[in-house]
Amino acid sequence: MKLRLIAAAAFLLFPSMAQASEIKLFASGALKEAYLELLPKFEAASGHKVMPAWSSTTDIRKRVAAGEVADLVILGDSGTQALIEDGKLIASTRAVFAKSGIYIAVRSGAPKPDISSADALKRSLIAAKSVGYSEGASGTYLVDMFQKLGIYDQIKSKASVAKANEPVGEKVAQGEAEIGLHQLSELMPVKGIDIVGPLPAELQFITVFSGALHRDAKEPTATEALIRFLTAPAVGEGIKRHGLEPG
Repeated sequence: MKLRLIAAAAFLLFPSMAQASEIKLFASGALKEAYLELLPKFEAASGHKVMPAWSSTTDIRKRVAAGEVADLVILGDSGTQALIEDGKLIASTRAVFAKSGIYIAVRSGAPKPDISSADALKRSLIAAKSVGYSEGASGTYLVDMFQKLGIYDQIKSKASVAKANEPVGEKVAQGEAEIGLHQLSELMPVKGIDIVGPLPAELQFITVFSGALHRDAKEPTATEALIRFLTAPAVGEGIKRHGLEPG
């Protein structure tokens, strides 16, 4: 029923089928599972084809800054703002697509660490033999959090850092990290892990995933239609099913 509502809303957004375009999308891996469900609905309604490429916020920012072009670029908001300031993205087209909190996971069946407070999490991280986090938006925040908790040196010596397109959950499932911290949307699809819960409220950080049209976009009109679709209220439930909150 919900998917039918999304499809119906999409047809209202595109009442007349324009000439089909191929849209290049460069987006954070945190959005991947949700968008793999939503993009076919956009394609069916609009006639356009979306060519997605997934990576981390850090990698996307670096590649776009170096000259790589995609029609639509979506990443952690600080990266979006930096690329706008660099003149790579068009500020007037900026939109918020989703938000996500950081959660903690362990290997399936492993004892669950105490994460009930900042002090409890600190003790659990110190006690863990290895800690996994990403090089992307959540990892950037976590490094700062470890420093503020006064445990960065201890964590760094046993860190298992996931590179772009490498889920932290996979490191946990394979035993490379005893505790993993990552966006909920990126932990949910991984088999072989148990999601313990979110960071304690006093430490939680909500990543805002925003994006904008690239200044050199080859398909600006079709891309603006994609932005409208991905930010429409009708896609909210589809976003939530994958551990994200609508923008």
